[in-house]
Parts: sequence; structure tokens; C-alpha cells
Amino acid sequence: MERESYVYKTPASKLVQVAAIAAEYRDRPDMLMTVLIRAQKVVPAFSKAVASVIAREMNIPMNQVYSFVTFYAMLSVKPQGKYIVRMCKSAPCHVHGAKEIVEAIEEQLGIRIGETTEDGRFTLEYCPCLGLCEISPAIMINDKAYGNLTPESVKDIIKQYIREDVE
Repeated sequence: MERESYVYKTPASKLVQVAAIAAEYRDRPDMLMTVLIRAQKVVPAFSKAVASVIAREMNIPMNQVYSFVTFYAMLSVKPQGKYIVRMCKSAPCHVHGAKEIVEAIEEQLGIRIGETTEDGRFTLEYCPCLGLCEISPAIMINDKAYGNLTPESVKDIIKQYIREDVE
């Protein structure tokens, strides 16, 4: 876990909260994903300290925590924005114009794939597949999916989030 991406310094108060969550599942490695999802609501990123606390409190190897954190797209070692915009990079989305959709989002938000806006509101990232091939190209913003996108329609969707005019 000595990677440059583990740069977020987690406040001690947040580590205490994460420890309490993880302790509920001591000796329950099958509940690691549950712990990670709950912990990510407390901390904006999985620092080395957060992963270490989870491993210690759950009594599981640190590399098991690290494997989950770095494998699953919904978990992050970097602080993410309030709105996480995930662009599907599967073949159907690619064929139906994903590149143009990403370019429209990048232009509108002023960031590139893998970046977060300076105000911390938006993170833009690729994900392997959203499972929405029938409505490709598709994106997901937090837990809400949008499909059959055009550069114009995706800009309208992003505008709603900029205005905070979403549920």
C-alpha cells in the first residue's frame, strides 16, 4: 500500500468512526465489502491508515483490504467529488459514441477522466461496464443511470447537477 495514490491524510476522528464500523464485523471477512461501503460514507478516500484500521478491526490481512479497494470502481484511494460521473467504456458504448460523450463532459466540467473539479463537486471516471448496453452510450452519476446519450443531452444532464436540480 505504499503507493503515491495513498496521499489522503485521514483525520483521527474519522479513523475512530471507521474502526467502530469495522469492529462490528470482527472475524467476518465475508463482510468486507459492507464495511468498505459504509466506511466510504465516513471518509472521502481510503488512505493507508483507513485500510490499516479496517484490517486490524476485522482481523483480516491488509492485502485483502487493499485488493478490494483497488479492484472495485466504486471505492477510491483519492478523494472524490459529491457527484461521481462514471462513463462506461464497454464495446457497445464505445461503438455508439462514448468518446464524444466524454469529450462533452470534460469540456463542460473543465476536467479530464480521472480528475475531480476544484470545487470538489464532480469526479469523472471510466468504469469497465455499467450493464446498460441496451441504452448505450451510458453514464452513471452516483447511483442514477442515463442512457442513449448525445453530447447535447449529456450536457443538459450535467447542467441539472451543476444547478443541484436533481433528486
